[in-house]
Amino acid sequence: MPRDEAIVPNVSRLLVGHLDEGPDYATWRSRGTDDWLLIHTVSGAGGLSVEGGAVEAAAGDSHLLPPRSRHDYGTAPHAEHWEILFAHFHPRTDWIPLLHWPEPVAGIRWIHTAGKAELEIRRSLLRALGFVRSVVDQHELFAVNAFEAALLWCHSENPAAPHLDERIERAIALIEERLATHLTVAELARQSSLSVSRFSHLFRQQVGTSPAAFLERQRITRARQLLELTSRPIGSIAAQVGFDNPLYFSTRFRVYTRTTPTEYRARARVRG
Repeated sequence: MPRDEAIVPNVSRLLVGHLDEGPDYATWRSRGTDDWLLIHTVSGAGGLSVEGGAVEAAAGDSHLLPPRSRHDYGTAPHAEHWEILFAHFHPRTDWIPLLHWPEPVAGIRWIHTAGKAELEIRRSLLRALGFVRSVVDQHELFAVNAFEAALLWCHSENPAAPHLDERIERAIALIEERLATHLTVAELARQSSLSVSRFSHLFRQQVGTSPAAFLERQRITRARQLLELTSRPIGSIAAQVGFDNPLYFSTRFRVYTRTTPTEYRARARVRG
């Protein structure tokens, strides 16, 4: 009997949560989500599976599921419960090297921590959760900073700790510098001295998403910041982040945030 798919969360930057579920807990999303998902096991045991295989999650384990990877996880068959801290997130550019964890099976990244590192990961995720639920000014940025600390503690225990390919680093830097220009994947590949197919494959392998999706995400993220912090006209903001057509900008903005730029700005002012 087919399972019902879980709701796909709408995540602008970061969504943090805590669950302590019994033996019947299970989550299934056949196409995953648009964001990254970190699951840190606090106690009990769980299981995660993808097409390439399955892994068990025990206390101290942190697992990463990249965007668009199938989400199939739940309490392990032999366990009475599974307590987790989790985070759906869109990584900042400088977080990308922090996400290159070992893959026990293709599509699931894993790091085990114990002692001080594991304690700090839990503390950081709980701080992020507290800020997500808070009404303090700039609570979302406080949450992002706390979550970054969790990633850094994970990174401190990464046995491989690989670095980005310098060609991908150049491409990411170029995206940051030229958001307002008509920047194409072909141009990024040329600047990286790679074919389009090889560049696209390497970029997805290292960053976890396609070059085009990453570029658009960065443009929407910059637009959100400008809507929050300035009173510039929406058409001007659209142009500043690389959208020639304000109507198309509004359409794509709504895809990522499920609200229009005008509505987003109004809500940001109320929060402020």
